Amino acid sequence: MTWGGRKRNPFDMVEPSVVEQRIREGVEGVTHVEVTDLTGTKDHYEAVIVSPAFEGKNRVARQRMVFAALGELMQGPIHALTFKTFTPAEQES
Repeated sequence: MTWGGRKRNPFDMVEPSVVEQRIREGVEGVTHVEVTDLTGTKDHYEAVIVSPAFEGKNRVARQRMVFAALGELMQGPIHALTFKTFTPAEQES
C-alpha cells in the first residue's frame, strides 16, 4: 500500500482504541473520550475529550496535553488529528 508516494507499513496503522487508551492514560481524569477514524485508513482521526484537567487551560495548553499523551504516535502513525477538548462544565452547557 502506498500513501503520499511512499510505501506504508500496515504495522504503522493505529486502531482507534489505542488512540483512546493513550489519551485516557496521558490526560488526567478523562471522563469521556470519543475517537473516530475519519477515512478508514487508521491514520486520520477526530476526537472529543472531556477532562477536569482542562480547567483554566487555554486551547493551546489543552492541545499540548493531548499531543503529549499521544507521544510518538503523532510522529508517524497518526497523520492527522482534529479534536475538541472540554471540561465537564463546558460539556454540560
